[in-house]
Amino acid sequence: MRVERTNNEILIRIPSGNDSEKLQEILDLIRYAELTSKSTVSQNEVDTFASKVNKSWWRKNKGRFIK
Repeated sequence: MRVERTNNEILIRIPSGNDSEKLQEILDLIRYAELTSKSTVSQNEVDTFASKVNKSWWRKNKGRFIK
């Protein structure tokens, strides 16, 4: 693995023989951290929103699972 720093980036070079599934998990985590780094929303607000989404999804899809 090789890490290079430039003025505005960090470049990480990884040999292609590594487990791509594990690497994708790491990249997803880094992307999540990047996207949420400037968020001002509280965990309570996130939990409330997630609960509403889950209830809405279940209402629309429960017929597919319970007959």
